[in-house]
Amino acid sequence: MEKHTAYISIGSNIGDKLLNCRKGMAAITKSGRSVITGQSDYYKTEPVDYTDQDWFVNSAVKIETALDPFQLFRELKAIEKETGRTEDRIKYGPRILDLDIIFYDDIVINSSKLIIPHPEMHKRRFVLKPICDIDSKLVHPVLKMDMQYLLNNLDDKHQKVVQYCFDY
Repeated sequence: MEKHTAYISIGSNIGDKLLNCRKGMAAITKSGRSVITGQSDYYKTEPVDYTDQDWFVNSAVKIETALDPFQLFRELKAIEKETGRTEDRIKYGPRILDLDIIFYDDIVINSSKLIIPHPEMHKRRFVLKPICDIDSKLVHPVLKMDMQYLLNNLDDKHQKVVQYCFDY
């Protein structure tokens, strides 16, 4: 069985945000067709684009998967739905769980259903910081720049990202 490497961004800003992210991560491996091989820290992140909403909790995982990109996309959308996510009424608005494929191997897909690499990722501190936790030298297959370079050269300094502090 052929294995592929994918990076998934995980976020939530409704309800128990941390628990929602953790449930999403667990669900990714539930089918047995994907294994988490790397995980970032958790971050509290300021909303971007639509700012009249709660801050998010964000993280990212690196997975090894037997799924092709479209199968993985369908599985992630099913996980979101199982957690209670409904049709987005507001673009970039509140969500119980958001699972996005950021990279899948080094392929580029531009279809009506799926775009890889994620088209906004290089503009998003809440995506770049967690990906850097996993592999700061990972190179964007289109931009030909590594994650650390993209993070360091991000124009928008208004995207606050704060390490999540756990209460033990």
